[in-house]
Amino acid sequence: MTALTEFSRLESGGLWRPDPDAQRREVTVSFGEATLVISDSAGRPLTHWSLPAVQRLNAGERPALFTPASDAVETLEISDDFMIDAMEKVRKTVKRRRSRPGRLRSVGILAVVAGFVGLGVFWLPNALIREAQSVVPTVKRAEIGATLLGHIQRVTGQTCRSPLGTQALGKLHARALGPDAGGQVFVVPSGPETAVYLPGGLIVMNRDLIEDTEDPAVVAGHIIAAAAQVRRQDPLAAVLQEAGIGTTFTLLTTGDIAPDTLQDYAVTLFANPSPRVDDAGLLALFEQAQVPSTPFAYALDVTGETTLGLIEADPMKTTQPTALLSDAEWISLQGICG
Repeated sequence: MTALTEFSRLESGGLWRPDPDAQRREVTVSFGEATLVISDSAGRPLTHWSLPAVQRLNAGERPALFTPASDAVETLEISDDFMIDAMEKVRKTVKRRRSRPGRLRSVGILAVVAGFVGLGVFWLPNALIREAQSVVPTVKRAEIGATLLGHIQRVTGQTCRSPLGTQALGKLHARALGPDAGGQVFVVPSGPETAVYLPGGLIVMNRDLIEDTEDPAVVAGHIIAAAAQVRRQDPLAAVLQEAGIGTTFTLLTTGDIAPDTLQDYAVTLFANPSPRVDDAGLLALFEQAQVPSTPFAYALDVTGETTLGLIEADPMKTTQPTALLSDAEWISLQGICG
């Protein structure tokens, strides 16, 4: 389904420019449930825009010019009248919802909030966060994650993409987390020394984590370590704890988080990434993925002193795992940033 429930699929052509100095590129534009997906001619996604954050730069003019946020550098030109009308319908719907902040998006959320007000529990931030974790749907988590990714790219630079490199990265993601894990891994030009897990299953990793190793198992390890962060704390809960009780209450009552709040959190997240999950939790995931943990351990600490647990208890120590990537795939992945 798409953001417009009357259509199961809605797409058109467009001209995408990642930054003002780049050449415009022909792309395919399609609606997801919470994002606008911009893909190349082969159908590979180039970027995701959070639909509620999309802004139009030339109201009333044709072709229409859109940007993912008011302060973004990316632009998308659409000539198809039907797609333009669809975009405007989504933007007007979002505007109507935001103009009535007291309106609840569902009877279920109304009942939850009414219960909190009646019992006085809304004063307890942790209780509100737990309730938000249980009622916020997957599609909303994906929307929050996509918006965070957009803000992160303003700090790190645009995500790196190449047809073969992106395909190899997807294969490694499926091996590390399972073919049905959902989500996607994105490589950015700069960032912390650990991969970061966002709401909606999005994983963001610094290109150095790929280019500074000769073993695909290290990259798989970073993906596993990022996904393991969920065992310590739900990434949505992390956003809400950082933003405060007001943001949590707003999310429960309106279904939205203020763009400025997500922008601030994106900066904070990359400046202070989550610490590594304990060895026992990581080793269970390495075993499940049939990926050796020793290469990852030595990538974290070349001496192995602080990662000895991952080395000594490597679940693949006595087993020869199947190759994670072919040589050609690995070369493509290491060159994903050009």
